[in-house]
Amino acid sequence: MSWERDPLFAKSRLFFERAFEFPREDPQFGLWCAFGLELLARAALASISPTLLAEPDDDHKHLLHSLGRGAERSSGKSIVSAKVFALCRTLFDTFREDDQKSCTALLNRRNDELHGGGAPFDEYPTSVWLAGFYRACNVLATALGETLETVLGKDEAEIASKTLASDQNDTKQRVASAIAAHKRVFDVKDPAERAALQKTSAEQGEKLAHFRHHRAGCPSCKSTGLLQGEAFGKEHVSHGDHEIIVKQSVAPTSFTCSPCGLKLNGFSELAAAGLSGQYTRTTTFSPEEYYGLTHPDNDDFGELAMKWLSEQGPEYDND
Repeated sequence: MSWERDPLFAKSRLFFERAFEFPREDPQFGLWCAFGLELLARAALASISPTLLAEPDDDHKHLLHSLGRGAERSSGKSIVSAKVFALCRTLFDTFREDDQKSCTALLNRRNDELHGGGAPFDEYPTSVWLAGFYRACNVLATALGETLETVLGKDEAEIASKTLASDQNDTKQRVASAIAAHKRVFDVKDPAERAALQKTSAEQGEKLAHFRHHRAGCPSCKSTGLLQGEAFGKEHVSHGDHEIIVKQSVAPTSFTCSPCGLKLNGFSELAAAGLSGQYTRTTTFSPEEYYGLTHPDNDDFGELAMKWLSEQGPEYDND
């Protein structure tokens, strides 16, 4: 089994070429696109290291196989497709939650096609999934140092680029309409009520900023809204006065504003509203919390000792 970048990339292109031989409404178009997308994602991981594709095991047989050091008759076992896309989400900053969801949805249809008696792609029109498929291909191509044209071919790449541009415009229009609608609802409220709502949202924002929320101005009513997101990348740890300060980058995934009721989900909607910028989450710990230490003045060592013994094996039972 080959887990190298180039063979995987070449095979993904073959599967895409196969897909494009079918009409868009043909179920086989979606099926072969799903096959090609998975191999493209595996190629992206292999471009970092083929070892990422090896299924963990106690004897490291699959890891050794990925390094070309396993037994000659060992075929190796690779990680399942869902883990492939999860790893892409972890390793590639531009492969966002929306992309993982698009890939997983296509993967689930493929599994239904292969393992069930139904016709899942008959019930899954391209209007639902094609833009997400193109977007994921574009992100993975970039991670590989490739382009949509080298992945999909010239003709299909042109269609993909137009589809992505159109999808982005549709999202912008939808978000702009939502912002305008919520602004109208907020503006008709009594001035005293608006002021009270904005004051409350500012106070709540101050409190929730210490609980994995990030404050941001609402594009609709200018009140204090709240972003939530997913942390990624390396933690940056520093030491203050009797405290440990941990900073980590966060990619926003949702926004809510309580005064006007505006809600946005996913990178595309946040980008359309100008709220997609990454931010830094700062968390402060005591040394005891961060390192899992016990404090001699505050902890019952007898209780801690009994708890520790209860978690050990029978060799520690002296009764």
